[in-house]
Amino acid sequence: MPKSNKQSKKSNVGLPQLRSMIEEISKDRNLPSSAVQTALREALLKGYERYRRSQHLDRMEFEEDHFDNFDVFLDLDEEAFQVVATKTIVEEVNDEDKEISIDDIKNSLQQESLEEVSEERLKELIGDSVVLDVTPEREDFGRMAAIQAKQVLAQKLRDQQRKIIQEEFEQFEGTALMGKVLRFERQSVILSVNSSFGQPDVEAELPQKEQLPNDNYRIGRSFKVFLKKVREGSQRGPQLLVSRGAAGLVVELFANEVPEIEEELVRIVAVAREASPPSRHVGPRTKIAVDTLEGDVDPVGACIGARGSRIQVVVNELQGEKIDVIRWSPDPSTYISNALSPARIEEVRLVNSEGRQAHVLVPEDQLSLAIGKEGQNVRLAARLTGWKIDIKDAKRYDPVAAMAEVESQRQADSEYQSRYQPDYQDADYAEDNY
Repeated sequence: MPKSNKQSKKSNVGLPQLRSMIEEISKDRNLPSSAVQTALREALLKGYERYRRSQHLDRMEFEEDHFDNFDVFLDLDEEAFQVVATKTIVEEVNDEDKEISIDDIKNSLQQESLEEVSEERLKELIGDSVVLDVTPEREDFGRMAAIQAKQVLAQKLRDQQRKIIQEEFEQFEGTALMGKVLRFERQSVILSVNSSFGQPDVEAELPQKEQLPNDNYRIGRSFKVFLKKVREGSQRGPQLLVSRGAAGLVVELFANEVPEIEEELVRIVAVAREASPPSRHVGPRTKIAVDTLEGDVDPVGACIGARGSRIQVVVNELQGEKIDVIRWSPDPSTYISNALSPARIEEVRLVNSEGRQAHVLVPEDQLSLAIGKEGQNVRLAARLTGWKIDIKDAKRYDPVAAMAEVESQRQADSEYQSRYQPDYQDADYAEDNY
């Protein structure tokens, strides 16, 4: 294993009031001192890189990792910094940024020990690495290098802030947060969401496609939003992407209002939501399927609450969105019948179980209710259950003709399964409990 040596030479470049500067930046940017020091070290390293490039004006290009063997140390007590380089000991130097000659090592060792160093010992050192102090004189560091370091510091501080936000909020992806409207950028709403205790709020973007048509977005108004994604990288703009239209927001709102869900007595199995209907004549609507393994618990009643108190809180938060809470069932016929609530169903025929296709027979006076305005009710029921549902008039239904039609459409509809899927699905529920 290569030996590591360190030369005794040590020179620093002074940074007056270094400690107080770090403390001030830490306070102003709400960053820990360690994060500020990391940003400052990286910035000074970029400044040194600029300085070294100026020493090699004859060299047009450097490899991307050319300066990876350099590092910067901050001395808060001395209020200064030091640049070091890890170099390989060689007989003949080809790259002075990465290599040092054995003759230079020999001279250095003799200066330290004041004794002659044997040739055998020197040969043993070839190929080893040594950490050298390469700190330039303050006047040599140069104005341009100092400007480069200052510019990089600002960017590195922003990067540190984004990194901390990412680490903090990644654990909250898929949960509901409280947001307050700050401003509008193009068609997006920029909100501030609560950060950790003692930390300032963080900006989040609510894109137009994630907004609710019934929401009144005005500055200062607060909404609950669903954190869909924490963006990575150093791109400009808010890191947090939030939604008001995600099915997960409905799940979170019910979980907050229904203690039985928190206690795992009631389980949300699936959700189908149409937050932004294709027509302005149809309002937002959600269907949610719930279940329980406790015989004495009514899962639907638990979600609705006494006199509708619990579901009304959710409806109010979603600006009057219509919500149907139905009982999940492992029996597809029962589940489909429940999903078409509030329509009254006479019979559910599973005409193609393999292809998950069902004919639902309803009385004539229930046809429009089962289908819903512009097909919304049956569309959501299909997505909730994962079945393709055809609503039929019970009196006019011809089983033979219907089955012939199913057979002729079997191939044409081979892709329907991907079109009829819930927005939220507890995939393991049926397998775990039935």
